[in-house]
Amino acid sequence: MPIDLTKLTATAPGLVNLYKTARVSLDKHRLGGERAAVYLVIDHSRSMNRYFKDGSVQALAERVLALAAHFDDDGTVPVIFFDTTARPAVEIELTNYTGSIDRIKATAGAMGATDYAAAMRAVIDHHRGRGPAFVVFQTDGAPTSKRETTEVLCAAAKLPIFWQFIGFGDDEFAYLRRLDDLPVPAKRVVDNAGFFPAGPEPKAVPDDVLYDNLMSEFPSWLAAARAAGIVRS
Repeated sequence: MPIDLTKLTATAPGLVNLYKTARVSLDKHRLGGERAAVYLVIDHSRSMNRYFKDGSVQALAERVLALAAHFDDDGTVPVIFFDTTARPAVEIELTNYTGSIDRIKATAGAMGATDYAAAMRAVIDHHRGRGPAFVVFQTDGAPTSKRETTEVLCAAAKLPIFWQFIGFGDDEFAYLRRLDDLPVPAKRVVDNAGFFPAGPEPKAVPDDVLYDNLMSEFPSWLAAARAAGIVRS
């Protein structure tokens, strides 16, 4: 069962409005009642510094946590920072989400490059053997490992994991757009990824717009993954 509004109000009153907005989007996309583990992957490359400082990353974490309260009943989201390597997952919870990104960043070490593949493998290893997962994968630019990332995504199409990429900044995100459009079944058994650009001021994107974009391709993946036997009906 999802976290109900009464419990959320008692444990995380600051997320109540986000929770209600997420519910509208879930109902709009006919996702009410669906269950999934929710992950948040955060780009910790050097160019991301401004988005940590202006609160954009923390704002995304809070929005994702409120969404996860509908999909899962444990009130937690594993967060994976990545740059040249992927850091171990750190869980944020309804009871400790305030300032959570700054706390994780304080232990993440120096900011490096942008290896998507390392982050994706970290999610796959963490989630192994479980049911469907919805991964919000945030970045502000192309990976240093394009071919490897493409290979990992295509291989991961056989797993019950959906990758929703979100771009911060004014990059054209040409690689992510190509990744989103990789053909099925020539390259992957199902379309297991989505992408949308949040622009140079991601914190200013209205909550309902963000949730609608996060949910835009997830329903079609669920249907295809169930038809292919990747997700149990």
